[in-house]
Amino acid sequence: FFRPLALTYVLAILASLLVALTVTPVLCLLLLPRHGPARGESRLARACRAAYAALLPPVVARPRLVLAGLGLAFVGSGFAVTQLGEHLLPEFRETDFLMHWVEPPGTSLEAMDRITIRASKELRAIPGVRNFGSHIGRAEVADEVVGPNFTELWISLDEGVDYAATVQRIQAVVDGYPGLKRDLLTYLKERIKEVLSGASASLVVRLFGPDLATLRDKAQEVHRAMASIDGVVDAQVESQKLVPQIQVRLRPEAAEQFGLTPGTVRRMATTMVRGTKVGEVYFGQRIVDVCVWGAARGHTDVGALRELPIETAAGAAVPLGAVADVEIVPTPNEIKREGASRRIDITCNVRGRDLGAIARDIEAKVAAVSYGSGYHAEMLGEYRTLQAARQRLGWLTALALLGIFVLLEIDFRAWRRSLLVFLTLPFALIGGVAGAFLGGGVLSLGSLVGFVAVLGIAARNGIMLVSHYRHLEQHEGVPFGPQLILRGAVERLLPITMTAACAALALVPLVIAGDVPGQEIEHPMALVILGGLCTSTLLNLLVLPALYGAFGRSAVERDRA
Repeated sequence: FFRPLALTYVLAILASLLVALTVTPVLCLLLLPRHGPARGESRLARACRAAYAALLPPVVARPRLVLAGLGLAFVGSGFAVTQLGEHLLPEFRETDFLMHWVEPPGTSLEAMDRITIRASKELRAIPGVRNFGSHIGRAEVADEVVGPNFTELWISLDEGVDYAATVQRIQAVVDGYPGLKRDLLTYLKERIKEVLSGASASLVVRLFGPDLATLRDKAQEVHRAMASIDGVVDAQVESQKLVPQIQVRLRPEAAEQFGLTPGTVRRMATTMVRGTKVGEVYFGQRIVDVCVWGAARGHTDVGALRELPIETAAGAAVPLGAVADVEIVPTPNEIKREGASRRIDITCNVRGRDLGAIARDIEAKVAAVSYGSGYHAEMLGEYRTLQAARQRLGWLTALALLGIFVLLEIDFRAWRRSLLVFLTLPFALIGGVAGAFLGGGVLSLGSLVGFVAVLGIAARNGIMLVSHYRHLEQHEGVPFGPQLILRGAVERLLPITMTAACAALALVPLVIAGDVPGQEIEHPMALVILGGLCTSTLLNLLVLPALYGAFGRSAVERDRA
């Protein structure tokens, strides 16, 4: 999601830098007046400078109190972060929905067709539902191989309907079919979940082990533990059940008496029950397989299958039951493997609580289940992806901060000044946390990217102020002290506030529009950046001058030393 956004942001910064160094000086030379009296500042600018000049001296005179207040603000923000919820993705307000309805294995095609037609009528009767579509089962060479007990439904809503009320009505229809496993997801979120874990659920507990019966028992135990957690909905165990299957077990001694080989017996039995392709027929551009298949009675009657005649090399016919045991046995409907181990999934979605809190509760419950030797459980889905993304983003942010400090040291050539500017970066995090609470109190990937983006803006404000202090001292001869601190801060007031205001105005439309369709990721990110801009600007104008006066060092004295 965010790689194109990051690339666009970097290219925009580089383009603005190029314009500022080349185009802006030329435009200033051409458009700014060369003669005539210089225009004074506006009344608003003078009023802001006067108010700021009156407010700043008491703050600069109490650096220790300012530092203590800043420390309390950081501690409070750190505590507030622990109270934020966690989500990988927001709730996308799409108008296209996808539902999976799964009956027990062995359900007939006619039964699924009947259920789908009934659901179609109920869903299309809801005001605002524009269209409906479905398919039952999949072909053997499809991207997903499922049986006729699996149905996928699609519906689309009109753009102008009451979204929340319509979705609630759709959910009520879906809940009206309690005998089957079902879900209701927007198309984009379902696709993302499929990519993350191979399942269309937010959280997946995957059990691994050698024995299928034990896996199914442990899966039911984990399912009961998960279903008891507040906020867990749609908890279900993957449909791996025993289904009846015809088994033909050859008796080698009996087959040898009639001169029959195992391959001959297997081919004859397969032809009767499943059919054998013997050719193709072409109708224009269509190709139709020609198959030889046994009579219908042999597909459902085990006794008739035992009487299946097997031709011997001598031309005689021997019943299949004379050379093989034919019986119906319970067999798993499917066996899934991963990493050379059998596995089964227990899935669930979340509602009413944040993803992180529910995932941690599930981890605790799953860890309390006793597993035998060779069995273990893994947590997959959105939470695991969120943890990996946060870890990766944390390392990249640390590298970015290191790069910022190196650049500051190269420019200022004084570790105190570099450290002071570097310490202004957390100023933005205070407002970012407040913005996250305004956005619902949940940290998503969009919010995390917002925290990273606002660090660069916070660094720019600090660099502007400290660089002006150095300019006044080195080029205008202002001695290091309160006069330098107050004059430099007052002169940088308008550039800092205008820079922050311009950046904030670009985000205001996203904040005002709210959590509307198409802006589910940008809205929380904009709130975090806007909150960080506010606190970063305020603390840079009030706290940084006090810290610079208390812990900075004269640039002239440093150069002489």
